Amino acid sequence: MIFTESELPGAFVVDLERREDDRGFFARAWCANEFSDHGLNTRLVQANLSFNDREGTLRGMHFQGEPAAEAKLIRCTRGSIFDAIVDLRADSPTFKRWIGVELSADNRRALYVPEGFAHGYQTLEPETETFYLVSEYYTPEAEGGVRWDDPAFGIEWPNPDSPLLSDKDRSWPDFTG
Repeated sequence: MIFTESELPGAFVVDLERREDDRGFFARAWCANEFSDHGLNTRLVQANLSFNDREGTLRGMHFQGEPAAEAKLIRCTRGSIFDAIVDLRADSPTFKRWIGVELSADNRRALYVPEGFAHGYQTLEPETETFYLVSEYYTPEAEGGVRWDDPAFGIEWPNPDSPLLSDKDRSWPDFTG
């Protein structure tokens, strides 16, 4: 795998290192040793799948707080998404900064999101599917979120005018940290 650290410390874009032949290619998509070599959390306890019927669907911005803070590895397995993360670690030099990465079935890229980040995405085409590996079990009492359009972050979404949002994601409060 090819690990590229983003401008937000601890967050990585993970590309496949393809071994190609006449049949197509083979690539490793997960290896605990390689993730550990980059100082990343290798605990995996849950895998989640999300299917989105419509282009412009926006899910986020979500996180789990302590004691159930989670790292995530997100991959788009059908269609494409604009994946956004925000550094919510108060002691980080990149506190409240965000990055966005296009993940698609075509580019087969993944995004590693460390603990202490909010995460969300917007679909760029209909019938899009995402697959997550997470380091902690879903813990409702640790669940949190920030609003997708919170001016504290200024995320530049590809389709900000008409996102399809859940009531829960629409009602996250302004960030006050």
